[in-house]
Amino acid sequence: MILAIPSPPGVALGIATAAAYGLAAAMSSRFGRQATRSALGMAWLLHALALGWGLIGAVPRFGFAPALSITAWLVLTVYGIESRMYPQLKSRRVLAALGAVAVLLALLFPGTPLHVSASPWLPLHLALGIASYGLFGAAVVHAWLTTRAEKQIRLATEPQAGVPLLTLERLTFRFVTAGFVLLSATLLAGLLFSETLYGDAGRMLKWDHKTVFSVLAWLTFAILLVGRSRFGWRGRKARRVLYAGAGLLLLAYVGSRFVLEVVLTHPAR
Repeated sequence: MILAIPSPPGVALGIATAAAYGLAAAMSSRFGRQATRSALGMAWLLHALALGWGLIGAVPRFGFAPALSITAWLVLTVYGIESRMYPQLKSRRVLAALGAVAVLLALLFPGTPLHVSASPWLPLHLALGIASYGLFGAAVVHAWLTTRAEKQIRLATEPQAGVPLLTLERLTFRFVTAGFVLLSATLLAGLLFSETLYGDAGRMLKWDHKTVFSVLAWLTFAILLVGRSRFGWRGRKARRVLYAGAGLLLLAYVGSRFVLEVVLTHPAR
């Protein structure tokens, strides 16, 4: 799943996907909900095909841009399901723009091949981590929607529009809980089976950049869930902790790969 193929078909699919996302973003302000939803659905399908193409006869790769691309697709998948249950959700333009950016980044930075001695289970381990990324990304989107709804209430705009605040808050913490479970499983697998997963390149737990930020993110989300359960954290305080944890997690996975693939391979002259 964590693959990127800079081949002509892959490039063509990526460009078509980015263009479809751009069209969906442009249509959101000019056309009706149904037309925009159809355009976004087409972009989502093209995105799935672009990711699927990376699974066919290719060398497995992992990188910050493919990770972001898959995360964006997962968030859009969640949004597509939820928009059926809550038609009032209004974040199509933002999500379409983010999808386009993520796909273009994956074209520019397709990642690096996995070590030849890596275990066949390694892609599953990476996919588990990216799935937690997607769930936390969905939680962040819902937290942003909650903030926007609160502002609309204070300004007395669209008083009857949108999903109720309590519903948005409940959905946010559901995604945080699910993401926390997957992140815990990812960290535990990395701790117990690092040498098996990475083969000759593997080693026991090393407190490098990725590990430190991953553990800090895990602790932040644990504090958030405990604060919610024991002390009833909600509103701005809970969102700030969520944003902090998501930022740490972004630095852990995407940040470390970005440094390796972009900063260190393009030294300043």
